Amino acid sequence: MTSTESEFTSVEICAGAGGQAVGLHKAGFRHLALIEIDKDACATLRTNVAAKKSEWGDCKVIETDLRSFDPDALGLRPGELDLLAGGVPCPPFSAAGKQLGRDDERDLFPTMLDLIDHLEPKAVMIENVRGLLEPEAKFREYREEILKRLESMGYQKCYWRVLEAKNYGVPQLRPRAILVAMKKELAEHFVWTEPEKRPVKTVGKALEASMRKRFKDAEDPRSDEAFKRWLKDASRDVAPTLVGGSKKHGGADLGPTRAKKAWQELGVCGLGVANEPEEMKDKERDLFAKAGPKLTVKQAAIIQGFPADWKFTGRKTAAYRQVGNAFPPPVAQAVGEQIIAALKAGVKGARRVGEDKLFEIPEPSTPPVAQFADRGRDLESAVAS
Repeated sequence: MTSTESEFTSVEICAGAGGQAVGLHKAGFRHLALIEIDKDACATLRTNVAAKKSEWGDCKVIETDLRSFDPDALGLRPGELDLLAGGVPCPPFSAAGKQLGRDDERDLFPTMLDLIDHLEPKAVMIENVRGLLEPEAKFREYREEILKRLESMGYQKCYWRVLEAKNYGVPQLRPRAILVAMKKELAEHFVWTEPEKRPVKTVGKALEASMRKRFKDAEDPRSDEAFKRWLKDASRDVAPTLVGGSKKHGGADLGPTRAKKAWQELGVCGLGVANEPEEMKDKERDLFAKAGPKLTVKQAAIIQGFPADWKFTGRKTAAYRQVGNAFPPPVAQAVGEQIIAALKAGVKGARRVGEDKLFEIPEPSTPPVAQFADRGRDLESAVAS
């Protein structure tokens, strides 16, 4: 069954370049709308949704500031939507920032909660950085406020959980805080996803084919040796956390000093992002630097867990930021599959209750004749069993 045929619908806020959307689509959700403010990310979403119309159907890409968005524009009745998902901006809670929390103007948790109140979806999934949960005491009061608000709207809190991307086939260290909340009648069916029991995918394993092609296409006598050296280093471990960075600070690179050192140990130069092979103008910079080859945007997307056919629009720096700020699709898929399992179990439970009612024996309006009393009790016992 394709997602266009899925019985379970979703709307996503702060959709970015589509990491969470790709994962939830693979889990089986049919997206009704993806809401995002960044023009480059919206262009990426439109490009891919249009190219995959047979799979994604009439999914709308809505470019707007969430604070001014009118949820009535979705045309949904309260309770009709199955899942409202979103990765609200992380800077208010990131250890890399000032961690202002609710005092940060970029905090969209209140807006998200207002949307939940308006749409009354059956399930909610919110993703953010681990900093929202650590240090434990810093945002505890705020987390409790969020959970209490959800509870007041009829949701059973399934709690926050930190999921590590490398445990789900993503070749990267990327712990994310996930909150799942479901209507009370569904929450009992939700079970958190468990890490996959398979070897961790290293950078070398993930990028071997694409890096081999880059060196081959360079048509340089150093290519074979340089590739072998890179593969040996890159096969040691997973990547450090990719970061998208801020539009206020320069061009794209692979993170702060500590991250760059980790990349260097994997044979990758983290001082910038390479041009795609067909656009490469300086192979000394992109491939044969002393610190090793730089990653292309497409390779960074592989490290983030995107499928190879997902296209990123915009200039190189804008495209890389979309990748670096994304939620790894395989993690979103794993959580989404558990949410769908709970929704299906809830539907089956509701049907079972409905079927049981067809066989209910109404209380008689007058006391039964004594000689039939025992037969009535026997019949009730048979139906109950």
